Amino acid sequence: MTETIAGITIPDSHLAREATELVRDAASDLIYDHCRRVFLFGSLRGQKQGLEADPELLYVGAMFHDLGLTQRYRRDDQRFEIDGADEARRFLNGHGISAADAETVWQSIALHTTPEIPLHMSSVVALVTRGVELDVLGIGYDAVSPEEREAVVAVHPRPNFKEQILQAFTDGIKHRPETTFGNVKADVLEHFVPGFERDDFVEIIRGNDWPE
Repeated sequence: MTETIAGITIPDSHLAREATELVRDAASDLIYDHCRRVFLFGSLRGQKQGLEADPELLYVGAMFHDLGLTQRYRRDDQRFEIDGADEARRFLNGHGISAADAETVWQSIALHTTPEIPLHMSSVVALVTRGVELDVLGIGYDAVSPEEREAVVAVHPRPNFKEQILQAFTDGIKHRPETTFGNVKADVLEHFVPGFERDDFVEIIRGNDWPE
């Protein structure tokens, strides 16, 4: 049955339903509801900007973007964003989606914590980031009406979301602190992991093997 929230229709194709089931099975309620809000808020931002995106691709990008925080899909050797991006590409390839479209979704997930750059890329990449920015950072909060925000949160609530998502970030990356170099997640570990010391870009340049 087609579901509409805040005027946004949730994709109801076989692919979208399987994407929902995969995330529902692997992720906590916290992550699942957050991912659905990312799709809805990204879609609303797109409407207001006149930016059209394939709803299925946007849905998979939004739903898979935090899979790397889950026990099932997190790895030890790469950024959590790439965990989710790789799984999305495998999922889409397995459903006969073109390599170009699968690559677009990969980019939307891999870059969703990289400031500004995604906003200059394709609409799918840009709107996954817009949805994440609104739900996590409050960027664009007033670009969505209070009624729209309330409609989204009524279906996908955010109880104590700020502290819970920070805990989810910490749990998903504390075993691979080196992957936070140069991205915003180093801030999370600095706050919540005793003894964590972030790498310093300047000192890496000064201390590498080149003599000068």
